[in-house]
Amino acid sequence: MMIEERSKALKLNLFDRLAILTAVVFLGVIALRPLFAPEAAQAQARLQPTDFYIEPGVHRILTPDKSSQILGKVVIDLSNGNVWGFPTLAEVPYPTNAEPGKTTPPTSRPVYLGRYDFSAMTRSR
Repeated sequence: MMIEERSKALKLNLFDRLAILTAVVFLGVIALRPLFAPEAAQAQARLQPTDFYIEPGVHRILTPDKSSQILGKVVIDLSNGNVWGFPTLAEVPYPTNAEPGKTTPPTSRPVYLGRYDFSAMTRSR
């Protein structure tokens, strides 16, 4: 008598069978997907997030010793408040060559302009 009660309790109707079959099919698709569409291996290093603010436009940069003024981009390192100027030598947002016959791309070296003391900013209530 006990076996008959168990077999009645384990009988599944059509809806139960379809629900289990659907779950098995979807789990199979998830498990077999890497075989049919493997992901490409990526060997590049993860880039560190940068905390730089690049001021829009080109500005006249006065060197700290006040010996010269040059056109360039202003960059602020938001992690420590350091301000840098990158000379462009023209009113364009990228470095240009000062020598007309030179064909290699120029590299703009930063000029340290100063520092913003972000730690001194406090909110007063």
